[in-house]
Amino acid sequence: MRVVLQRVSSASVTVDGRVVGRIERGLLVLASVEETDTTVDGEWLARKIVRLRVFADASGHMNLSVADIAGGILLISQFTLHASTQKGTRPSFNQAARPEHARPLYGQFIAQLSTALGRAVQTGEFGAYMDVALVNDGPVTLILDSKTRE
Repeated sequence: MRVVLQRVSSASVTVDGRVVGRIERGLLVLASVEETDTTVDGEWLARKIVRLRVFADASGHMNLSVADIAGGILLISQFTLHASTQKGTRPSFNQAARPEHARPLYGQFIAQLSTALGRAVQTGEFGAYMDVALVNDGPVTLILDSKTRE
């Protein structure tokens, strides 16, 4: 699994004109499932995301996690994170998992993140066309990949 994680002041996701997920201060997580991913990938990422110290403490240093600040997580499925642009000018998505493999792992990832955080996470809708709005705080943006464990 590959995620792009953004520290946000607020974020929301809209599908067909209705807001389906919204958070205030916390993390917007864009996630893509790869064909070779298993539940182990989601477990590692969930623990890592919830524990990452990307929020400022009283001294202004990034020493607090989303759990420490009681922040929210908005999780959005985004298969395009596994795009390859190596050849030509049209991205290839061959590395991204097909929906029949990705959907159950994405569902498990929602549960894994919720468990690690200790409360429900907000989500978009898998496979839907979504409008995502965010106020990036910092900006702080990180890329995590369960295959490289970084």
